[in-house]
Amino acid sequence: MADYTPSEFMITMSARALAGERIVFVGVGLPNIACNLARATVSPNLELVYESGVFGSRPERLPLSIGDPTLISGATLVCPQSDLFMNYLQAGRIEVAFLGAAQIDRFGNLNSTVIGDYDRPKVRLPGSGGACEIAIHSRKIFIIMRLKKRAFVEKLDFLTTPGHLQGDRKARVEMGIPGAGPQLVVTDMATFGFDPVTSEMTLETLCPGVSVADVQAGVSWQLKVSPQVRTAEPPTPEELRLIREELDPEGIQSQ
Repeated sequence: MADYTPSEFMITMSARALAGERIVFVGVGLPNIACNLARATVSPNLELVYESGVFGSRPERLPLSIGDPTLISGATLVCPQSDLFMNYLQAGRIEVAFLGAAQIDRFGNLNSTVIGDYDRPKVRLPGSGGACEIAIHSRKIFIIMRLKKRAFVEKLDFLTTPGHLQGDRKARVEMGIPGAGPQLVVTDMATFGFDPVTSEMTLETLCPGVSVADVQAGVSWQLKVSPQVRTAEPPTPEELRLIREELDPEGIQSQ
């Protein structure tokens, strides 16, 4: 990892996964940089959608929050949040959405509500925001989180956002959930997919210099490992140049 940071690895892996995608629901931070990197490399026609009511944005600088005025730079549409959710998200037009959380389980369910008991929590978190609706209606979900045992847990303290529920693919259909759920988890040590039969998170790609044992040490359950697990190609000089010189020149998010 001498030539790039863990954050730059996460940004690069997320950007590469967006190859061929068209409409992405994204927040600020690493996902925002990843989307702009994808647009500069593998997906030039990518359209960014922000929860604050912005479609087709081309931010002139790194946004500091979801309400940052720079998000309307070059936008195709600026509208009330309710219109964006109704006409794009709930209409099934969002191809990919990026989400994060404080906790994730083996089926991609997320907790962003509390750590500990709900009535007497150790930590009170921001809550769902739009994450639950985004996870339900987007065609697929990409999750970006740092790999830590306290985050990759056997059992969530609170289910805020549905992933693949208990691993039964029929359950999402029976509940009327139209989206396909989580398809990718990007961390600073590895990336994961989900088994097509069991819906269980599956280790697919390792960061250079990281072993399966290193990843297992950051996960609270016995990890499922793909027979074709491989080592990822490190960020290229051009990907790093774009991140460092154009997308996050001050290193606010990527360092």
